[in-house]
Amino acid sequence: MNTRRSVGSLLLACTAFGAFVSAARAEGDAPVRKPDLGDLVQGSYFGNVTSDSKGSSKSDVAVKISRTGKNRVQIESDYDRLPTVTVRLTRATGKILNVEGTTTFFYDPAKSPPHLDLTFNNEVSWSGDRR
Repeated sequence: MNTRRSVGSLLLACTAFGAFVSAARAEGDAPVRKPDLGDLVQGSYFGNVTSDSKGSSKSDVAVKISRTGKNRVQIESDYDRLPTVTVRLTRATGKILNVEGTTTFFYDPAKSPPHLDLTFNNEVSWSGDRR
């Protein structure tokens, strides 16, 4: 008789646990997406403004890259001459580049640390490495 009760209790516990796990999956599991170029380049970079048609070069300028969508990133900086822009990315010959627009985005993942070159509106250029 004790064996039947133990088996019954065990089955009840397993069923309850299974229901709990199923409910947790339904609530907390978002579909897993395939990483894209935005995931690869997002992060913090540190470098220098190397040329500026409306001012002088500047050292120690931070740039933050944030993924905003599939193969899209937003570029932000702590330096007011570098505007906040969003670019769409593509891969070519092992590098990651912007698809269109007036911002040049050139990311070289083969360098250690990875290196990024940016030019905004053909006016100001920045070059730096991932932190």
